[in-house]
Amino acid sequence: MASSSSAVGTEAVPADVLTEGQLVVRIDGSCVYPRMMVGGKAHGLSKMRAAGLPTPPAFTVTVDACRQYFESPGDLMERVWPQILDGLSWLEAESGHTFGRGPLPLLVSVRSGAPASMPGMMDTVLNLGINDEVEPILGDVCGAPFARDVHRRFRDLFRQVVTPTDNEVPADPLDQLRAAVTAVFDSWNSARAVSYRRHHGLEGKMAGTAVTVQAMVFGNLDAQSGTGVLFSRNPLTGDRQPFGEWLPRGQGEDVVSGKFDPLPLSNLADQHPGLHRELLEAAVWLEGDAADVQDIEFTVEAGKLYLLQTRAAKRSAAAAVAFAVALQREGLISADEALARITPAQLDVLLTPVIDPSVLSSADVVASGLPACPGVGAGRVVGDSDSAEDAADDGEDVVLARETTSPDDVGGMIAARAVITEQGGATSHAAVVSRELHTPCVVGCGRGSLRNLIGTEVTVDGATGTVYAGRLALTQPSEDADPDMAMLLSWARDRSPVRIVDATSSSDPDAQVVDHRDSAGILAAIARGSATLRAAHPLPVLLTILESTRGSNKRA
Repeated sequence: MASSSSAVGTEAVPADVLTEGQLVVRIDGSCVYPRMMVGGKAHGLSKMRAAGLPTPPAFTVTVDACRQYFESPGDLMERVWPQILDGLSWLEAESGHTFGRGPLPLLVSVRSGAPASMPGMMDTVLNLGINDEVEPILGDVCGAPFARDVHRRFRDLFRQVVTPTDNEVPADPLDQLRAAVTAVFDSWNSARAVSYRRHHGLEGKMAGTAVTVQAMVFGNLDAQSGTGVLFSRNPLTGDRQPFGEWLPRGQGEDVVSGKFDPLPLSNLADQHPGLHRELLEAAVWLEGDAADVQDIEFTVEAGKLYLLQTRAAKRSAAAAVAFAVALQREGLISADEALARITPAQLDVLLTPVIDPSVLSSADVVASGLPACPGVGAGRVVGDSDSAEDAADDGEDVVLARETTSPDDVGGMIAARAVITEQGGATSHAAVVSRELHTPCVVGCGRGSLRNLIGTEVTVDGATGTVYAGRLALTQPSEDADPDMAMLLSWARDRSPVRIVDATSSSDPDAQVVDHRDSAGILAAIARGSATLRAAHPLPVLLTILESTRGSNKRA
């Protein structure tokens, strides 16, 4: 069965896919390129293109080019640039538009794509190829207000991402493209990207990021346009129903930035039922093909749907458990694969104490918004990431409160017990990264709603989207209360070479008691030949044992 498509794979690169010295590939539908070669973004695009799904044409500079860039930046760019120009000529032919000139100007996005998903951690440039000469030509085709808006968006993002020190924007579109490709490579070693890889144990497992150059489609073109994000199932709760958000007359960065409040996907169904149906049909196919829940970025331009990205969805711990069991029951994965998709760390989140229901009636609600990642976190509210990291380093529990979060906030998000934002929806950067970190999160609490909380103690319930004053009393959940965890426990017991009994059980009184969080202690007990262990929470202990067994089998 297929494994989770978010993982760093060990796919063998077919020897005949690339010619000697080739560092750029066309996403033309002729091949589904391995993610270790072209990154997760281009892997998903090539899969969708090969399946005949509507994707704008694109080409990709490979992950190996990034590796060579860091060995010798100038030499690599000289060797890869002619291949990039060839790719650009192919984009012109595919799209019928021309780069840097009329009559139909071609604008492109330049986006990162590592083999493992790192949402928002590296750089993206949109609307590249516009300048003072191209703007009026684009205006003749699409209207002057639209062209001005696109030019403004490009300048702002280019200055932020590519030239933050001097704010210069090259007039020549080819110079813009070269600078953007270099900036995306450089963002691989940005502080936020390094911090993210270190936190998730990805350091040394990937050679770098690919760079995908794709023809732009415009969600901000007119009233029949927009952009959104669709999850094939709910990544917060694990429900089978599709979940997503939609922003009419917007571009993708508007949704993920959290600066705009998007509409629920039901709005797209109401306004454009045919497009909504087409989108859901694509999501069903992509989920079945990957045997995993998908996160799909899409844009509608003048009433036509385009799919821009598909990847394994970042999910809450509760959703991870629900997905694993559901996909096994639906025949998409085996029980062994379902167990392999759940980590002891995810179970630790689910077994973390929750708010005692008896105290809720008297609790003081100080803010509320959209639930973005379930769980409970409490601490002193701080208003910036540096303060969160400093306080956490001193051993203090903190809650990070921001107007919106950006990729530069990842260090503070890792340090915080919970994250709350004034703006943004359930598919914003804050929501997606919090689910990846399993950090309780509430978004969209309202402009100005969190400023007065700075310095106070609060308790955040990410499942209900509620922020309470003070630290509320908590109670301990049980594995037995959740039928999906009970199913995983049954499968794990059947497969484990070691028997786990309850820590309070009178049977096997001589068996060692182990902490479910202490993987080293669990493995040490097994190494000593223990046939039975006692634990307060058996499932994470069993998953640690099974993970060790799988690792031993791979090395054998």
